[in-house]
Amino acid sequence: MTQEQWGSLQQDLLKTVGQNNYKAWIEPLKFAELENGVATFTVPTNFIGNYVSQNFGDLIIHQLSQVGQNVQRVHFRVANKNAAHSGSVTSPTIDQAAAAPATRGASASNSAKDDLPGAPLDSRFTFDSFVVGKPNELANAAARRVAEGGPVSFNPLFLYGGVGLGKTHLMHAIAWELQTQRPDLNVLYLSAEQFMYRFVQALRDRKMMDFKEMFRSVDVLMVDDVQFIAGKDSTQEEFFHTFNALVDQNKQIIISADRAPGEIKDLEDRIRSRLQCGLVVDLHPTDYELRLGILQSKVDQYRSQYPGLQLADGVLEFLAHRISTNVRVLEGALTRLFAFASLVGREITMELTQDCLSDVLRASERKISVEEIQRRVAEHYNIRLSDMIGPKRVRTFARPRQVAMFLCKQLTSRSLPEIGRRFGGRDHTTVMHGVKRIEELRSSDGQIAEDLELLRRALEA
Repeated sequence: MTQEQWGSLQQDLLKTVGQNNYKAWIEPLKFAELENGVATFTVPTNFIGNYVSQNFGDLIIHQLSQVGQNVQRVHFRVANKNAAHSGSVTSPTIDQAAAAPATRGASASNSAKDDLPGAPLDSRFTFDSFVVGKPNELANAAARRVAEGGPVSFNPLFLYGGVGLGKTHLMHAIAWELQTQRPDLNVLYLSAEQFMYRFVQALRDRKMMDFKEMFRSVDVLMVDDVQFIAGKDSTQEEFFHTFNALVDQNKQIIISADRAPGEIKDLEDRIRSRLQCGLVVDLHPTDYELRLGILQSKVDQYRSQYPGLQLADGVLEFLAHRISTNVRVLEGALTRLFAFASLVGREITMELTQDCLSDVLRASERKISVEEIQRRVAEHYNIRLSDMIGPKRVRTFARPRQVAMFLCKQLTSRSLPEIGRRFGGRDHTTVMHGVKRIEELRSSDGQIAEDLELLRRALEA
């Protein structure tokens, strides 16, 4: 058989296994030789050969026999290596390779539970250290309810939000609280990447039954950053079955991701549907009050670490205004500020703050363009961009146009004449009128106020 004939067979396999499986497992195979009933293929890695041997070996033999090839078995070897590979790989077992369990919670007699590979918890991430504000109060309340370890009221609890908004903090806090309040429960916290790594190891070591038994023996399964498994078909398949098995046993599942289930690209529909069947909670971008509260909480912690250090009025308020997108950056900036002031023996003034954090403050100045605002507003009101910028004065287009002008005045450094030019060459007085009208409506029209807040958050995210 030639490489060309194998290429034709690969296209037949594509129709059988589907695009994703084909790309991951069949396309990398290169035909090497057919001798004494053994078809040999080269593969990029041992793992691919092992996986194909277990999952698609019989199918490949069947396809070869369909075109008249006498094949009893398939054989894989790594490209550019002399050692042949026949489907067995030596690697650490599941329980040998993992980091320390997050929470053991099992009795010493139950070794299966004690061997569960979890991720270590951060001692800083507790409910006591989680600053609650309007953007995260629902997420905090739901997390505390689950952390009580009582009857499962919503399954799964799905927490989502952008970077640095507190998802992982809440996940760790739940695990710590369960460990304290319900030591009888077997709680497993790990990232989706670790779940996939354990799954891959189990496949390589032919220990899938051990994997299934261990992951389905938990009382509470916590998986962080579940968007990581999107597009990884085999991992999604196993995650789906693990999810179903635990739900059927009325075990609690807690999931986090950087976006809502419906917005995770390449996530299987059945998994997306399952994730949406519980309580889905959004951790909104922080508002000014919450950021100020976080800073004040951190200052209270630093007082003992840096005794006698003086903090001038207005510094925390300045930071809460200027660093608005990421709590981690905000906390890191304060840590640097206190350390620097301690080293040089100076009071933390506004001047010292601006000097010490000049790079952070520059990076936090997100440049929002007029064009970006126009596009976002047009999408929000479901109108064409050309109609919003164009000459038509009907209310359907005029009100979104005024909203966009108002946001341009608020969020960019463009002058009124410049903004007017971007809106179809309008005069600056037209822009002034539009901005003033939206300012008036913001206080009297709840829908306009809500639209402005949603658009501002989307643009500043």
